[in-house]
Amino acid sequence: MATKTKRLTTAQATILFLQNQYVSRDGKEQPFFGGCFGIFGHGNVAGIGQALAQYPSFKYYQSRNEQAMVHTAIAYAKTKNRLGALACTTSIGPGATNMITGAATATINRIPVLLLPGDIFANRQVAPVLQQLESNSSQDISVNDCFKPVSKYWDRINRPEQLISALPEAMRVLTSPVETGAVTICMPQDVQAEAYDYPVSFFEKRVWPVQRLRPDKQSILQAITAIKNAKKPIIIAGGGVLYSEATPELKKLVNATGIPVAETFAGKGSLRYDEPQNLGAAGVTGTPGAIAMAAAADVVIGIGTRYTDFTSISEAAFQNKSVQFVNINVAEFDAFKNSAIPVVGDAKEVLKELITLLKDYKVPVGYRNQVEKYNKQWDKQVESVYQYRHGVPMSQGEIIGAVNDASAEKDMVLCAAGSLPGDLHKLWRTRNPKGFHLEYGYSCMGYEIAGGLGAKMADPSREVYVMVGDGSYLMLAQEIITAIQEGIKLTIILINNNGYASIGGLSTSLGTEGFGTKYLYRNPKTGQLNGDYLPVDLAANAASMGATVIKAEDFTALKSALEEAKKIKNTTVIYVEADRNHRVGGYAWWEVPVAQVSTSKKVQEALAKLTKNKTTQKSY
Repeated sequence: MATKTKRLTTAQATILFLQNQYVSRDGKEQPFFGGCFGIFGHGNVAGIGQALAQYPSFKYYQSRNEQAMVHTAIAYAKTKNRLGALACTTSIGPGATNMITGAATATINRIPVLLLPGDIFANRQVAPVLQQLESNSSQDISVNDCFKPVSKYWDRINRPEQLISALPEAMRVLTSPVETGAVTICMPQDVQAEAYDYPVSFFEKRVWPVQRLRPDKQSILQAITAIKNAKKPIIIAGGGVLYSEATPELKKLVNATGIPVAETFAGKGSLRYDEPQNLGAAGVTGTPGAIAMAAAADVVIGIGTRYTDFTSISEAAFQNKSVQFVNINVAEFDAFKNSAIPVVGDAKEVLKELITLLKDYKVPVGYRNQVEKYNKQWDKQVESVYQYRHGVPMSQGEIIGAVNDASAEKDMVLCAAGSLPGDLHKLWRTRNPKGFHLEYGYSCMGYEIAGGLGAKMADPSREVYVMVGDGSYLMLAQEIITAIQEGIKLTIILINNNGYASIGGLSTSLGTEGFGTKYLYRNPKTGQLNGDYLPVDLAANAASMGATVIKAEDFTALKSALEEAKKIKNTTVIYVEADRNHRVGGYAWWEVPVAQVSTSKKVQEALAKLTKNKTTQKSY
């Protein structure tokens, strides 16, 4: 019997395949793709563009910047707990390479995104075409090869029939809790439009199960022994807790045992802020309790964390000489870090087993009481920051407090770069697992507004509060237009501190006095950028893109603006100014190199401090 076929272009076959891919976990099934963002040029307009026009059920979204649309896709997938994704298509050349930063952001954060960049002619009859990179050592190269190191899967479709093997492989990676990240399928412009007789079965509905891997029996028993012998255990909760939807199990375990929890950026929301066992933020931006208890811990239980330098305080967080790590992670790569007892498995499944196997274990009473004391003490400190009235301009801490107080329990705050992430990590009172959305694996400036768009697309029931500084805003503000176009409501708190405040503070701590971090005119007398502040009107800029803009000059006005924004259906920008020199205190040490030779006394002092701090680093 002859195989039934359907004659389609490569691009048409791609879209038809994608719209029939589903994902399931715990018996819940849903379409994997929510549509496709795209900017068209000669490299994709007649291929993927034509296909999207032909299949309107696979929704097309128009973006203003290629990097931004990948950020939107990342936030969408993150909000969906990696059970949903968006595709992104571009023309060849600069349109494609504009997505590389987004690809790196996705892969570093382990978030699924499908990239479909146009590519040069596969038949090579016309070469070099517009925007083609030439090489005198190979004709099998284009700028899309730059995606290889930042993609979890990379392929180039030089013949239409290659889709039949390439797209299922792309889906395998996209839906894998271990391997997921950016998937790049390069689409030569001539091949996109080329027709082929595809088997009809290729377009049938396919469901990709996201498996919950259970741990090895010996590993879990070894971990249980280590935990039962612990007098001062601590859990480091990472993003894997949230992606696994394991927050109820974590709460049950720590309530029963008294084991304290410190949360990474990706793991914040693993417990409510007022849960007695929640020490709050871990690491460099950590709370006093989290830092102190991590330093003393004899057993560190990492759940779904990568142990980045911010979490490990540049390998100085865990000072106990006999500290033992127990790493629970779906990825073997992370489970073995720090010479840990590796428990390779899904966080939810492992926690279920821990609840049963640790039913008779409890931390010492004094230790439990100290944890609960730290929790209450920190919340009092947060309240004092929230209630601090700096005057005009406001302090960043009180701005965060105003937004937190105005938000509802289910609402989300979203941020990525600058001084805001650290302050939010310490200060935001997270009340639900998706209430805190930080892209801090890559800390990519410009993520915020595009990310807010993706988060709101993934879950329209939440109010999304995008908090962004002027430096990040100026890099990728234009997705406000996309939000307006799609009728998607965001509340954007635009904080102006006239430059790069975070790096300004870091520069000062390193002895370089904030060089190059303020938005100032060049001074004709000195020849340096130390003149007056630039008269840029960011509020007018936001209004020009269609946003409703409210200026808040003081705290009372900010509170009123936040309440007013709730009633506005349009994307709203609340513009505030902050004192860049008034900072939230209590940050731990973080290793950043200091010039070893300098005529500056301040640099010399910073080097001496660095040298001293490095003596606290440990090798596990």
